[in-house]
Amino acid sequence: MSYKNIALAISLACASTFSMASTDVIKPQPHQSAQSAPVKVVYHMSEGIAQASRGLNNIRNHLSADPSAKIVVVTHGLGIDFLLEGAVNQMDQPFAGQVADLVSKGVEFRVCNNTLVSRKLDPTKVIMEARVVPSGVAEVASLQAKEGFVYLRP
Repeated sequence: MSYKNIALAISLACASTFSMASTDVIKPQPHQSAQSAPVKVVYHMSEGIAQASRGLNNIRNHLSADPSAKIVVVTHGLGIDFLLEGAVNQMDQPFAGQVADLVSKGVEFRVCNNTLVSRKLDPTKVIMEARVVPSGVAEVASLQAKEGFVYLRP
């Protein structure tokens, strides 16, 4: 076989490979675990009753749009007030029913023990649907850094 024939054979092989590659469309496959895993969100509340009212409404809307979302509400400072027994919103409506409804949908509520101590509040005054954690800010950081939660602040 002459060099001319070898060159021609190589050219034809390359051309056919190139034409096949250009007609074969490779579609990226979606990452299966990312699609099936629920979105994990930490709602951070530290500003009091008005923020809690906004936040609970945001969470209801969030779950309406994405019922599979995993939501944890972490509170500290004035943000714990809506999770204390007898807490009411600006319209004098109790928060307890709203919180219980969200808990029934899988939402978790966490209260900062440092806040309870600094404000001299009895931990038994925290509603039963909420769990006391050592530090609210450390809890937010841990959820983000170690468990892959995204951060929202209403």
